[in-house]
Amino acid sequence: MRVKDIVEKLNLEVIVNSNLEKEIKGGYCGDLLSNVMARANEGELWLTVQSHQNVIAVALLTEVAAVIVVENFDIENKAIERAKEKGVNILRSDLDAYELAGLLNQFDFKED
Repeated sequence: MRVKDIVEKLNLEVIVNSNLEKEIKGGYCGDLLSNVMARANEGELWLTVQSHQNVIAVALLTEVAAVIVVENFDIENKAIERAKEKGVNILRSDLDAYELAGLLNQFDFKED
């Protein structure tokens, strides 16, 4: 399943469209950047309330498929610009991380 499929199925707002064709391999929920750096994996969707430019650096380091900012948190302009420069997908949902993770859990992200 690709990022664009999740955008459509869950009606997510696309803030930065870098490459919505990226394959999704799973997900990670977390707001403590050091934990995300240690535990998030390439190809995962990262659910967070964080929305500053350091998020983009962590997304690049972990190679997540997309960052999903939950609870309709505002996203700093610097973060949006940095995501565009570096090619990081940023999405947004009005759901909280618990609700969104529950919905994402219904999908099979295993590689064929």
